Amino acid sequence: MTMNDARSAPTTPLDPPATAAALLRASPLPPLEARILLTHVLGWRQTQLITRGDEPLDGASIERYRALEARRAAGEPVAQLVGAREFFGLEFEVTPHVLIPRPETELLVETALATMEPLSRPRVLDLGTGTGAIAVAIAWTRPDARVWALDRSAEALAVAARNGTRLLEANRPGGTVTLLQSDWYNSLDAALRFDVIVSNPPYIASGDPHLLQGDLRFEPRGALTDEADGLTAIRAIVAGAPGRLTANGALWIEHGYDQAEAVRALLNAQGFAQVRSERDLAGIERISGGTWPGDAG
Repeated sequence: MTMNDARSAPTTPLDPPATAAALLRASPLPPLEARILLTHVLGWRQTQLITRGDEPLDGASIERYRALEARRAAGEPVAQLVGAREFFGLEFEVTPHVLIPRPETELLVETALATMEPLSRPRVLDLGTGTGAIAVAIAWTRPDARVWALDRSAEALAVAARNGTRLLEANRPGGTVTLLQSDWYNSLDAALRFDVIVSNPPYIASGDPHLLQGDLRFEPRGALTDEADGLTAIRAIVAGAPGRLTANGALWIEHGYDQAEAVRALLNAQGFAQVRSERDLAGIERISGGTWPGDAG
């Protein structure tokens, strides 16, 4: 090639620097998921994806984002990839050892709060606390409430402890949330009685195909299913509640979309009064509960 040929040969243009806007346009993920992952990697707010969307990004950030993008495309939950999920207006740490808090469970918190509204310094028990989302949300909304949170998983309790420490005031009138490793009520002091008991227990039946779909594939199976008909944990919670509730204390349990009638039957058979179910925003009977009419002591 002569010098003249070299001068006249076309040059290959350099690839344009990757930007947030370009990464989002090219992503195979739903736009919301891609934005959550990218803001997590960059440490940006959502609005900065617009205001800084055309800024060149460094190679390390691009590699981190693409790695998370690939993992999400393979099915891993967004909450586990970023290590957090919002629930009841609070951001909770999430790990593979705990269930991911879901919006429909906020109904359980709202109903428990309504139940304890007339009470001063209510005692609340959360069974199977996981991230601590239910217990901490109640404690955050009612600073005077004294809250106990139980789980049989030591790993889950460690997550709940970190969430409680980070989200609750150290000097809240009700004190810190009391965390206890326990298989339902077994490790509780026999003298303790509660004004409200709440639980989001494992309620998916063992053969349910949802266990092999979506985010559930990556969450702790023992927190999802009883490996039976989905009612084993609920039976234990309902049976043990009378010995743990104050007179007129309330029990509220989250359950599956088709389990409300069965759970109401268990509550009625146990002797609960004012048994009813509440529907979530999708119109599904999501929680059921009732009031214990007599002194459990």
